[in-house]
Amino acid sequence: MRRRDFITLAGSAAAWPVVARAQQQGKKARIGFLSSLPDNPLLIASYSAFSDEMRRLGWVENQNLIIEYRYTNDPKADLATQAADLVKSNVDLFVAIGPETALQVAFNATRTIPIAMIAVNFDPIARGYVAGLARPGGNVTGIFFRQLELAQKQVELLTQAFPQRKNIAALYDALSADQFAASERMAAQMNLQLRGVKLENPPYDFNEAFHVLAQGSPQMLLVQSSPYFTSSQRLIAGLAIEQRLPTMFIFKNYVEAGGLMSYGVDFVAMHRRIAEYVDKILEGAKPADIPVEQPTKFELTVNLKTAGSIGVEIPLSIQLRADQVIE
Repeated sequence: MRRRDFITLAGSAAAWPVVARAQQQGKKARIGFLSSLPDNPLLIASYSAFSDEMRRLGWVENQNLIIEYRYTNDPKADLATQAADLVKSNVDLFVAIGPETALQVAFNATRTIPIAMIAVNFDPIARGYVAGLARPGGNVTGIFFRQLELAQKQVELLTQAFPQRKNIAALYDALSADQFAASERMAAQMNLQLRGVKLENPPYDFNEAFHVLAQGSPQMLLVQSSPYFTSSQRLIAGLAIEQRLPTMFIFKNYVEAGGLMSYGVDFVAMHRRIAEYVDKILEGAKPADIPVEQPTKFELTVNLKTAGSIGVEIPLSIQLRADQVIE
């Protein structure tokens, strides 16, 4: 993201609890961190980027900062109860990253404790969490991916790369259902056939999912973004290669694992950026007055080795637009 595209963060220390003042008295700031289990390289790098940026800003875990991690992709976790318990333990701030589940449980647990979000698979304005981008108006602010628009762009890029192919399959789940709906709308506008295969009851059986989608004889595959998918990125990429399916993902680590193409936001950079929101709030800024940001830079990654494996050619026009080409 380009720094000049960020709106300056502002806030009134007088009108919001100032954790920084407590720091001077020896109290540690407490954060409730709601996100996916860091069980893959992308999330491990993202968590590390958040911690590194917090340290750069003067917040060091076990010195003046305590982070309580809760994982949204743990099927056994009762997130609502965990969020309520964090409120009772007097956390100073929530960080909610990923699908709506993370923000929803934090928002339902408190309307006063600040929440810094990275909204990935949903629209926080349409869902009523913030009033608008410039002035969120409540206790929530942060970063809005506009993933629904990205899902439509991914459909466009697939068809630009393979204009003769009209039949697309899509893998999605309950957490990425909004993305799938956006993809369906774009496919209809472009006179494409889009058939979805919805996965349920995690951990998912991707072998069975690919068996089901093969019955529709798809020519391309769109894999929507879900925290329940990321730990199986290499398996998903491998199954697509077996079926010789050109694939589109949101994160480039899927392409590094063998997928064909990805188009999306630098997730690691977003974790660095949300740390700056956390710092501002802990220093006394009001979430209601801190503008919600949107990414301004998007990454296109292509894997020419995978293209060779499945017997397709990536047009030169797509290669020239790519930020990274894996050979």
